[in-house]
Amino acid sequence: MGSDAIVIVGAGHGGVQLAASLREEGYGEKLVLLGDEKDLPYQRPPLSKAYLKRATPEDGVLLRGPDFYPQNKIDLLLGERATEIDRAARRLHLKSGQVLDYSKLILATGGVQRRLPIEGAHIDGVFSLRTMEEARALRDKLETSQNIIVIGAGFIGLEFAATAASQGRTVDLFELADRPMARAVTPQTSAFFAEAHKAFGVNLHFRQSINAIKGDGGKVTSVVLNDGTAMAADMVLIGIGLVPSDELARAAGLDAPNGIKVDERLMTSDENIFAIGDTVYHYNTHRGAEMRLESVQNATDQARTLAKLLVGKPANYDHVPWFWSDQGDLKLQIAGFLDESDQIILRGSYEQRAYSLFGFKNGALTGVESINKSGDHMLARRLLGEHLPVTPEFIADPESDLKSLVRARR
Repeated sequence: MGSDAIVIVGAGHGGVQLAASLREEGYGEKLVLLGDEKDLPYQRPPLSKAYLKRATPEDGVLLRGPDFYPQNKIDLLLGERATEIDRAARRLHLKSGQVLDYSKLILATGGVQRRLPIEGAHIDGVFSLRTMEEARALRDKLETSQNIIVIGAGFIGLEFAATAASQGRTVDLFELADRPMARAVTPQTSAFFAEAHKAFGVNLHFRQSINAIKGDGGKVTSVVLNDGTAMAADMVLIGIGLVPSDELARAAGLDAPNGIKVDERLMTSDENIFAIGDTVYHYNTHRGAEMRLESVQNATDQARTLAKLLVGKPANYDHVPWFWSDQGDLKLQIAGFLDESDQIILRGSYEQRAYSLFGFKNGALTGVESINKSGDHMLARRLLGEHLPVTPEFIADPESDLKSLVRARR
């Protein structure tokens, strides 16, 4: 292989988008996309929802059809794991023994589910939900299980709990914090979702932990709580967050304090190596601080930005962060950040299960949480992305027409 090749490590949302965008931007040289799973690259969000319900077939969650890669001259290497970066020679060593030369190397390695360091965490019937392989096994097990334990009230845990409860399963969810999605949403929205999940039939247990998982014949049968109580369990889902997959970068001596550190051009501490997605530690202009963002938006927008930069076009990554989660009949959408807000204004109604919370700090809009209000969410992304002026007083007036804020800019 010639050393003019761009090699992308990681075939998730960011890696696939980068390969596609490079071709769209006119990059004509060799392009290699490396995935450590054997499945064709797929979307992760449906795995905890539509895919589990069998509402979406496997080919329905693919990021691109199988013909996309050969048609765009993208060398897709599946089931291949990168083991070492030789920065001096610009070579990537693979577990299979293959060696790839690169002109530019992009790390889109994502993250892995955080492990729970307790007895029984690896026995049959205990799952995490990050990969298609895990989702297949989880879906099959769900069909023959009645008593389900979920550990962690983040997006994955709550999405799965709502899905399982909708199928008539007994679901008990345990969370160390005192509210669901504590790191992601306001206390108001946490309270709303706690009530909603009770109505879905999920039994929520806050400030409680699982101390051990017990099995019989190698299969899970119960969990032991921190107070010594045992609860029957046919299956256990662990969803306690993500750990960035930055070990390849760290072994190569790249700066990786909490994920792989990049500059405003998404470049690592090596000028020939870049990084995008969940594993990236970057300065976020909307937060005004360095951080990691675990979202499809972050991965795909960073990929589009980097594609432009790699072909010599001007670009910078300053996109509005946004997230979503579908739980039962509720669509949660978040634009920006509300955790540092000093004023939060409600539009809509908790009772009608359709509302938005607008967060302001020192009079400036910082973020919006919307539940079943997709129009508000799209407007919020424009308001934040284009830095359009909006006052707390305007938002607080229920007669105010939000669309007038963006119409004035057309």
